[in-house]
Amino acid sequence: MAISNQESGFRTQEFVLNMGPQHPSTHGVYRAILTMDGEYVVDVENVVGYLHRGMEKIAENKTYTQFIPYTDRMDYLAGILNNWGFVMTVEKAMGIEVPERAEYIRVITGELQRIASHLVMVASMALDLNGYTPWMYAFYDREKILDLFEMICGSRLTTSFMRVGGVPNDIPEGFIPKLEKFLAELPGRADDFDNVITGNEIFVGRTKGVGVLDGNTALDFGLTGPNLRASGVNFDLRKAQPYSIYDRFDFEVPVGKNGDSFDRYNMRMLEIRQSARIIRQALDTIPEGDIMAKVPKVLKIPKGETYCHIEGSKG
Repeated sequence: MAISNQESGFRTQEFVLNMGPQHPSTHGVYRAILTMDGEYVVDVENVVGYLHRGMEKIAENKTYTQFIPYTDRMDYLAGILNNWGFVMTVEKAMGIEVPERAEYIRVITGELQRIASHLVMVASMALDLNGYTPWMYAFYDREKILDLFEMICGSRLTTSFMRVGGVPNDIPEGFIPKLEKFLAELPGRADDFDNVITGNEIFVGRTKGVGVLDGNTALDFGLTGPNLRASGVNFDLRKAQPYSIYDRFDFEVPVGKNGDSFDRYNMRMLEIRQSARIIRQALDTIPEGDIMAKVPKVLKIPKGETYCHIEGSKG
């Protein structure tokens, strides 16, 4: 359980903790200079820019197709979702209609990517609290998803799978049986993870009531995705402003109550089950047909501005 000096009755001093840019719980993402009172963060000074790579400037010197692999690197744990947001914007600007089968393949691979990304989050969080077994559980399941990615596009991490107008590869032989086997096993695997970590007294004590962020504060600071929903705000673009073919699927949007670290963890666990639910429906209704629209070899977008959005794994 997180305690402060006042709650414990002891007289201690606040201390400064440098989290990053090189820290066991991060990967050179940024630096946070924390002022701590026990386990409570009293103040924080954020130092950003460690991952600035000038993507917009790079894009100025690339064709629209050449820039797709760069979107993988914006979040290498959710490359397919990054691809999707970019190509969908180009398609909207050019008025390109994506074939239905391609849209279904995008949903299937996109939700698999969401599951894989969430598994890394819950695994890393457990590992930071010395939970090595749940880390192994989660990465074992993530490995199966990466195997599926390798089957359909030849790559496991930075897939560059989306194309303007559709997808480059159709579903290969053996992919669907392997995916169905994974979907059949996933609920039981999620139950195992819940048994090991979600109800674990130590894990709950170290995460419940810690890092509380209420809904209004989350909105004021521009939070999106599962972290926003953990703070009690029911907003998911797949439901609120459906894109692609998400309006055809029946799924729920998990919402937290307390806005603490436990809720942020639990949102991922609940969303994993909902993503599997979406994939199952997509497999049951995927049509035959083309996977690429007829697009010019050289893409020329009319002058103007185009805005597009997706629900990524992190927002």
